[in-house]
Amino acid sequence: MKTPDEILKDLGFPLEKTTPEGKLVDSLVIEGQTLYASGQVAFDGDQLVSKGKVSSQVSLEAATQAAALCAANVLRAVRKRLGSLERVERVLRITGYVNADADFTDEHLVINGASQLVRDVFGEAGRHARTALGLAQLPLGSSVEVEMILKIKQG
Repeated sequence: MKTPDEILKDLGFPLEKTTPEGKLVDSLVIEGQTLYASGQVAFDGDQLVSKGKVSSQVSLEAATQAAALCAANVLRAVRKRLGSLERVERVLRITGYVNADADFTDEHLVINGASQLVRDVFGEAGRHARTALGLAQLPLGSSVEVEMILKIKQG
């Protein structure tokens, strides 16, 4: 049986491609068994690969792929901090933000990209509560941003 690390890599997300830490905030905060992961945008290495409004500038399909990349960036940051995604007991919550046109109402479909990725990586432990929101703008003009709350195993 493959580990979550191996599954993430097999899905096309190299484990070593992490985003840099911010200077003012932590990308991850652990309190007890709860890990709070800051929002990640669609960086592939140091390149923002999905910019603009969904759906006039970025298609629904491209934004859904960007949401998966955002989730992968969160998981890579978690792996970097914990040493292995096997330390994740459960994904508790995902919040996804979509840089949406005023009349766009399919934010939930965009954030399905993130939800599907965590289900693929963790199986049943990837089932989670979720909110998908459309906003007027996101940092750097990114089309999508994803944050997570996870439960980590004791020990």
